[in-house]
Amino acid sequence: MRVLVISDIHANIPALEAVLKDAGECDMIIHAGDIVDYNPYPREAIEAVKKLNILSVMGNHDRDVALGTPYGYNPYAAMSLRWTSRVLNDREKRFLLSLPERLDLNLSGVKVFVCHGSPRDLVDEYIFPEYPQDEMRRWLRETGARLIVLGHTHVPFIRRFKEGVVMNPGSVGQSRDGDPRASYAVLTVQDGRFEVDMRRVPYDIEKVAKDILKAGLPKFLAKRLFHGL
Repeated sequence: MRVLVISDIHANIPALEAVLKDAGECDMIIHAGDIVDYNPYPREAIEAVKKLNILSVMGNHDRDVALGTPYGYNPYAAMSLRWTSRVLNDREKRFLLSLPERLDLNLSGVKVFVCHGSPRDLVDEYIFPEYPQDEMRRWLRETGARLIVLGHTHVPFIRRFKEGVVMNPGSVGQSRDGDPRASYAVLTVQDGRFEVDMRRVPYDIEKVAKDILKAGLPKFLAKRLFHGL
């Protein structure tokens, strides 16, 4: 079984298309939240998730765009969230609010837990690579999962323990680890065993940046894409 593992599409269709092409044929696509916001193709991103039968959890931007509540966001993010909320219709917002906060999957005998934030704060907690490893190991024991997939930070990492693996595939649509390429992972499962391959792929940032400006979104959101910030 071959599974594409992604997170934080953030309405970046050119990046998503590059990831899909680079990854090749997969049996399933898992997304760790934040389909929309920051980039100028939110309706297309929602349609792609539906069309491709992507299993997605709810991210904080999915929730807050649907509710129109840009509380606690920096000024650029707040402007983007309001813009995205205006662009989406009620049906699309209902879809975002219908997303589960967690997924508990059994993939060919491998239990996988997926959320946007962390197992203790499913949507909003940021888990960076330097997070205490003892805590990650505790999550594996408590969830009973052999693989935990997180999103939210836009920073890819993978931590391997005897109990299992905790990982973040990074962001498809807005990398923040200094590498502007789209980030994703491929999970291969066979006979109760699994391997995770972390990958990067370039995409047409110039086009996305131009469309951000054309949409009237903050210039900063366009500039950061070139630097992976």
